[in-house]
Amino acid sequence: MLRAFLVFALAVVTAAGSVSAAGPKAKRDVFASPEAIQHWIKNYRTAPDPMPLPTAVKAMSRLGIFREVDNAGIYFGFVAGVIGANPQLADKLLGEMFPVPPEDQIVVVRAIAWSGLPEWKALMGRFVERMPARRVLIERHMYGKLPGLMALPLDENPAGIDALWGYYYATGAPEPIRRLISTLGWSTDEKDVDKLTAGNMIKLTLGINATRDLELMTILKREAIHQTKATARPLADVIEAAETYETAKMRKQALAAIGELRQKGSSTKRNVSFWGQVGTTALALGCVAAGALGQVQVGLPCIIGGATASAALKVYTLEK
Repeated sequence: MLRAFLVFALAVVTAAGSVSAAGPKAKRDVFASPEAIQHWIKNYRTAPDPMPLPTAVKAMSRLGIFREVDNAGIYFGFVAGVIGANPQLADKLLGEMFPVPPEDQIVVVRAIAWSGLPEWKALMGRFVERMPARRVLIERHMYGKLPGLMALPLDENPAGIDALWGYYYATGAPEPIRRLISTLGWSTDEKDVDKLTAGNMIKLTLGINATRDLELMTILKREAIHQTKATARPLADVIEAAETYETAKMRKQALAAIGELRQKGSSTKRNVSFWGQVGTTALALGCVAAGALGQVQVGLPCIIGGATASAALKVYTLEK
């Protein structure tokens, strides 16, 4: 069962990496399926064109991508990144996303709140009346009761990791990568299983993506000289693995560390079954589990299909 499922998962993710380096043209059929949208996201920076974004968002809504919020982080982050990189077009792009069903308007709210634009609150104010069903969410962002993208607690919110990757795919900006790097010390945490899984997922996806993304490798090397003792060694491991194409070693180490905590428990969660609370770390461990079995073989984080990673975790834990 596990092998059959992961063959399917690999096919889905491989489809996201198979588009030509020239990048796709922004035609409606580019957004016909989640895999097609992933094509566009992965290759967006080869020829950035923000104008198809409203069409893409409507397609995501039509395909039900936003219905599972915890699995849609990379899409939220990507839309926010495109808005943030194009402030002069923000009103136009956001306006053309409407009409969007009330239940999916979260993508508009997060695109604005996570855009990083200095005047994001004024921008939000111009769309409040078009989203009365999302007023509570809007107010919590406006009054600072919800953190911005770069301040999300990643050990408690794996979808935030996805969102940081989405923002990076849209912009190539170093800020989301710096945020991910800042958590690499968690990859050796012996006390908190959530941090351990999140840290290892981040370490693994950084390494895999850096083998194929020279801009990312440049950012990693630039940031290496600014690291603390806790993050310097894991980041050096990431760079070494990416340069030598030996990410399999990181996969094995991650799985071994997580397996040990599974058997022995941790000093802070000794009496709590991690496997009974997979909701908080499903994407993280799903990524590591698939990677350990050789299924993470393309330039996208394996969590770009969040539902796929979550399902991989469920199958993996049943097989164990």
